Amino acid sequence: MKTSDKFKEYIWLVNTIYRAGRISFAKIQKKWLETEMSNGMGLARSTFNRHKDAIEDIFGIFIDCDRLDKYQYFIGNNDVLTDESVQNWMLSTLAVSNEVGESMSLQNRIMLESIPSEHGRLADILDAMKQKVCLRIKYQKYGQAEVKEVEMAPYCIKLFKRRWYVVGNLTPENPERGSYRMYSFDRIKGLEHTATKFEVPEGFDAKELFKDYYGVMMSQNTVVESIVVRAYNNERFYVRDLPMHSSQREVGEGDGYVDFELRMHPTPDFFSHVLSRSSQLQVLSPQWLADEIRKMLRDALDRYE
Repeated sequence: MKTSDKFKEYIWLVNTIYRAGRISFAKIQKKWLETEMSNGMGLARSTFNRHKDAIEDIFGIFIDCDRLDKYQYFIGNNDVLTDESVQNWMLSTLAVSNEVGESMSLQNRIMLESIPSEHGRLADILDAMKQKVCLRIKYQKYGQAEVKEVEMAPYCIKLFKRRWYVVGNLTPENPERGSYRMYSFDRIKGLEHTATKFEVPEGFDAKELFKDYYGVMMSQNTVVESIVVRAYNNERFYVRDLPMHSSQREVGEGDGYVDFELRMHPTPDFFSHVLSRSSQLQVLSPQWLADEIRKMLRDALDRYE
């Protein structure tokens, strides 16, 4: 069996068990026979067990069996399949890759988005994270001619709006200070591993670090606020399907609009998102943020005068 075929079966098996919640091997067999992958042949118990072990090794997803409940299978660590988890991203990417790979005859009719980041950067940074060694980075900000050099302990990486970012501490000798900095891969002009070792502080959680922010901009000068945004017309459906933030909830509805509340730090990347949808999104509160968005819109109009 080709490796790509195995991955299809892994993805199918995880999705089947995840969607069912709890499912017996007999029902897995029945669903398997309904797929084209089966070619009309049942899924052998030994093959199932090998797939289960491979899924744990490759994706870190545990398929457990409840022997006290008629031998029902379930995902033992269900939390790793949340929307922003590495496992979910890997499964989704492989699933899409498999589907596109089987449709090469349609390659001129399938439009994709590229991520303008060098794969070598990703490999080098991940390697430094595994080895727990600091990076020496040469970085050039937009609009600046000077290339600066910093040494940082890479704590985590984040993908946001088609760009990769590395987040780290500039004071690895005193990690409790939390001097975090973020660098986008496409602005890194050079990087190398150093001999300086570092330890990620106990309890560090990348999701926790970003949970109160819209995207990648972190600010010590803002506090978490309740932000109410009104989405008009079809935008209300888009915002429901693709929430602007994990804290999003609906707090009101009227003729042609829905009000959403978000609890997060109001940062410039969130401003940019609102401005990009300015004809369909309106900030209702806090008032200072509504005033700031209004000023930005007036400045934009002035450029057309």
